[in-house]
Amino acid sequence: MAELYELKEAKEQVILVAASLNDEVSAQDSLDELEELVKTAGALTVGRFVQNRQMLDAATYIGSGKVLELKEMILEMGATGIVCDDELTPSQMNNLERELNTKIMDRTMVILDIFAARASTREGKIQVELAQLRYRSTHLIGLGSVMSRQGGGIGTRGPGEKQLEMDRRVIRERISKLKAELEQVKINRSTQRKRRLGNGIPVVCIVGYTNAGKSTLLNTLTDSEVLSEDKLFATLDPTTRSLELPDGQQVLLTDTVGFIRKLPHHLIQAFRSTLEEAKYSDYILHVVDASNPQMDIQMHTVYETLRELGVEGRPIITAFNKVDKEAVPEVLKDFKADETYRISARTGYGLEPLLEGISRRIRESRIYLEHLYPYNEAAKIAMIRNNGQIIEEEYREDGIFIRAFVDQRGNYV
Repeated sequence: MAELYELKEAKEQVILVAASLNDEVSAQDSLDELEELVKTAGALTVGRFVQNRQMLDAATYIGSGKVLELKEMILEMGATGIVCDDELTPSQMNNLERELNTKIMDRTMVILDIFAARASTREGKIQVELAQLRYRSTHLIGLGSVMSRQGGGIGTRGPGEKQLEMDRRVIRERISKLKAELEQVKINRSTQRKRRLGNGIPVVCIVGYTNAGKSTLLNTLTDSEVLSEDKLFATLDPTTRSLELPDGQQVLLTDTVGFIRKLPHHLIQAFRSTLEEAKYSDYILHVVDASNPQMDIQMHTVYETLRELGVEGRPIITAFNKVDKEAVPEVLKDFKADETYRISARTGYGLEPLLEGISRRIRESRIYLEHLYPYNEAAKIAMIRNNGQIIEEEYREDGIFIRAFVDQRGNYV
């Protein structure tokens, strides 16, 4: 697979542009998040431009009259480009570039750029390049100067300048090759998943909005060293670690890529096999940033993404994280969760009750077993010890007597 490479130059200075559809507060909140995305991608926000509209303008996103105002603002601020808060159509991108004579980007391009910078594994790089090519294949006529510049930071990372030499046929061929490679990776992931499911150890999948603290929680609970930064999409690749609960039960914790509002459908398609780790788990551990003013919207986004992925019917335990910060509400509620806990993954506050709650959930889902095993069947006891919870183990003359809670899927008798 051809390597993705970065094109670096002076930091971009951009103006954030949004079309507010009868809800300017929501538009400003979305721009707050877009500013964080732009910062993560390595650019500086120098201004904001919000246009209230009944519907998006099909030609220029914000309307021809406002384009002139935006042009003056670009000159006044010395901006090198704009970033629109929605995914632009090829014609919108082309028209804006012609009218504004500056670099035109949208939210999708910025997120793709961040993913390109974060991808480290072979699977992650394949998924990102596949998402980039799918996006570019539908935007060839509108990418103009974005594709022709040899740099400029955000919105150009990845295949970049090579794309100028590609026509639609070449892009389709590359997409086909990447899909075949990704399919092989999916087969390998499926094999690993079946092995995990087959051993009877419960799988707890950590999900949540980006930067909610999922990786920090995984590191704290399992003494791991997964990359954990106060940035959006700090980690992309799913990580699974073993965890021993307070009562001795073993579980597998799987961290997944964070969700975000307006997550590009190209990324959902490309990362489906990664995101679907939640689909094959036994329990969902939903980590929420309780200090974020947009907490309720972020929770809604997570549940909508899970629904789109077909992740339903799993017990949900919500951990309201970062309660050690200021401005955290006294009452925290998640009406879709079976249980909720207040925690701080950074300080360790509340983790013991959380783990005890997971233990109780797992124990309630298991069946009680009393059985006398002949000594030549000691291997089954080892299986129970690894995959269940032994309450009593007594060595008798005719065998080993066991009282335990075991997984319903296992064959222990």
